[in-house]
Amino acid sequence: MNSRLLEIKTNVLLAVFITALVLANVLGSKVTTIFGVVTSVGIFAYPITFLITDAVEEVRGKRVTKVFVYAGFVALILSIVLVWIGIKMPPASFYTNNEAYNSVFSNSIRIIIASITAFLISQTHDIWAFNFWKQKTHGKYLWLRNNLSTIASQLIDTAIFTTIAFYQVAPGFTAVRVVQMIIPYWILKVGFALLDTPFVYVLVKWLKSE
Repeated sequence: MNSRLLEIKTNVLLAVFITALVLANVLGSKVTTIFGVVTSVGIFAYPITFLITDAVEEVRGKRVTKVFVYAGFVALILSIVLVWIGIKMPPASFYTNNEAYNSVFSNSIRIIIASITAFLISQTHDIWAFNFWKQKTHGKYLWLRNNLSTIASQLIDTAIFTTIAFYQVAPGFTAVRVVQMIIPYWILKVGFALLDTPFVYVLVKWLKSE
């Protein structure tokens, strides 16, 4: 395997990983409904991060995958600092959307804090779980390892993220309501995890190709 080419491909995936992670948080304050399930629109971007880390860990191992998690953590911290600066900066006299801007991005700060916490815990678990199942299966059954690690990690992520991001954010977001959000939200994520299984194989094959 061409090590230089592998490094380039890994860096490309790192860029996609960070982009998906940051956008999941910036866009995540908007809530939508998919198949009757109330969910953050960040659901379209965030599963990409688990897809990428599983593929990278399969080819590059746990050490390189941890670099992705550390880089993602730094990106989220930088995001929250820059968003805070953007909110605090006084608007120009002709800028009329400052109230709407602050409303949207103030929510994003809470979303980012929720995501930082959920991201670190769930991704750390995902790396451990993927490696655990890889050892148990002797490197076989990638589809099984990918789904077992991701499904459990998504439950951890969903419970932590939803609680921090939405509890008491508005009068309707009670503890009961948050729990009602977690279960179907997680089930929806499981569906996304199952659907992305073929893409894990595609990424692994791409990383390994000359």
